[in-house]
Amino acid sequence: MDIRLGAKYLLTLTSYYYEREWKFMAMITLQNSRNAEVTVLTNNFIDNYMPGANGEFVKVYIYLLRLLSDTSVPFSLEQMADHFFCTERDIIRALKYWEKEKLLTLTYRNNEDIADIILNVPPVKSAASDTTVSAAPVTKTEPQTSSAPAQPVKQTTRSATALSPDRVKELKQNDEIVQLLYIAEQYLGKTLTPTEMKKILFFYDELKFSPDLIEYLIEYSVSRGHKSMRYIETVALAWADEGITTVTMAKEANSRYAKEYFTIFKSMGISGRNPVDTEISLMNTWLNDYGFTMDIIQEACSRTVLSTGQPSFQYADKILSGWKKKNVHTLEDVRLLDAEHKKRQLEKAVSRKKQPAAQSQSNNRFNNFHQRDYDFTEYEKRLLNNQ
Repeated sequence: MDIRLGAKYLLTLTSYYYEREWKFMAMITLQNSRNAEVTVLTNNFIDNYMPGANGEFVKVYIYLLRLLSDTSVPFSLEQMADHFFCTERDIIRALKYWEKEKLLTLTYRNNEDIADIILNVPPVKSAASDTTVSAAPVTKTEPQTSSAPAQPVKQTTRSATALSPDRVKELKQNDEIVQLLYIAEQYLGKTLTPTEMKKILFFYDELKFSPDLIEYLIEYSVSRGHKSMRYIETVALAWADEGITTVTMAKEANSRYAKEYFTIFKSMGISGRNPVDTEISLMNTWLNDYGFTMDIIQEACSRTVLSTGQPSFQYADKILSGWKKKNVHTLEDVRLLDAEHKKRQLEKAVSRKKQPAAQSQSNNRFNNFHQRDYDFTEYEKRLLNNQ
């Protein structure tokens, strides 16, 4: 198996020396004369290709670069698989991924075995033209901010049951889907049930997630200690609601949401654990469906702890849903509602004080009968006359 790549490595170090008011500049040129000791990654690869790739794929690519500098290293798919404690199929999947990214070219023998791997210079990517290779067509959209979601509509009506048995059968014949299901089983550490398998196909066919995005979805969920398909589906629907279609967009959203979840947890006085499914669902509702900013959510959390003496997402949701119905958008709106509430309470208190005492007595259940009037002086005279 041949690997071809032409490369020249030259490092130029510019040193500046300052002494009093004199400025000296010395140009030092370092040339690598021992290529066998060094494996070089381009900045273009690190900045634009590595962030969106699976970690195992990156390992394979770096190892190929390593092999270029030392021809004495034995090389075959089987030996690479042994080196990384994986299967040959995993190695082939990584090679095909990098071929799609145009970082290498594969040639095959008649029996369809890989004959040559030609490493190419990574095409230059700009941040504005960043694209992700996927089996399903996706549309590039700008990442949404938490305060202004693209489509603040609940997607609870979408379900994996929408896939017909024929469609499921058709999808399972797709090689990329077969590989994706295998990867999912490796991450989850078990054989997928028919229901779990249907959920993953739902992400692909209905949510239009690419295999790479679905793989990252599962990897992200497992890394946070969640292997339940319910949790994975919750995250997937949240991404779909935000219009996330690439791994890069998902990572940006995860970074943002991780910070927001932590802020909400801190406002509730919670630490030392990750949010559970119901908490994530409620927080996404506050951020996306209600469109509240963090200062309003924090205010609701503070009032929750003050009123109940403990964190309660359900209690905070009652506060926030009430504010949503009253068109609250800022903390100033909250203060106005508080002022109106205090005004009504004061008016009620004043109204109760103005009620006559006799009226309040008449409402007493012990005074709801006719009271007799007695003249005790007259009774005393009658008693004396009778003696």
